[in-house]
Amino acid sequence: MSAVTTAANPHASARRVRVWDLPTRLFHWTLLACVVGSIVTAKVGGNATVWHFRLGMATLALISFRLVWGLVGGRWSRFASFIYGPAAVLRYLRGQPRPGEHFEVGHNPLGSLSVFGLLGILAVQVATGLVADDEIASAGPLISFVSGAVSSTATAWHKTGGQWLIFGLVGLHVAAIVFYRLRKRVDLVGPMLHGDKLLDADVPDTGDTAGRRLLALLIGAACAALAIWVNSFGA
Repeated sequence: MSAVTTAANPHASARRVRVWDLPTRLFHWTLLACVVGSIVTAKVGGNATVWHFRLGMATLALISFRLVWGLVGGRWSRFASFIYGPAAVLRYLRGQPRPGEHFEVGHNPLGSLSVFGLLGILAVQVATGLVADDEIASAGPLISFVSGAVSSTATAWHKTGGQWLIFGLVGLHVAAIVFYRLRKRVDLVGPMLHGDKLLDADVPDTGDTAGRRLLALLIGAACAALAIWVNSFGA
């Protein structure tokens, strides 16, 4: 697409840049569906518990995929593009980025903290679920590998602290989206749907190619196989 002139700076050229590759976008929305579904099925209980476990295993596959994709995925989906030190965070908060620092492209310093925090707590929540026991009818597939004390502690965390941390992080995530939309006039949802942002012409594309999408498909299949294998221990 040819460069256009931005309203904020008539001297700066801009173009639509593919920031979020298709695999990252699919991961994002699928993970959201799994988290919401897991919360609902946990509250409903009963027969819905079966789906709670299934969604938990799907979350395991998704997190595994994101960890790998953070190393080999599109440019702006790689962890290296949004791991910031304390100094960079301060520069972002002060609005004083250095030349070459594209805070507005992928995840900004505060957004990156939210991403890593959410991935981390979801990983812990899945891990505790794998060894949890409701002492009624359901137990995690890896419960035989831990002691009763460890299982009890994991179960307590899974049902209390872990859930509340997820609620808090999801709430902060939504609040940030609303804040950026209303106060900064920045749409964070749209780019995660279609993948593009209007950016300076010199900002590189993420590299959302057919070859990379095929790689994502193979990685996703491997991660799904891993989750199925882990689940088989509880058969």
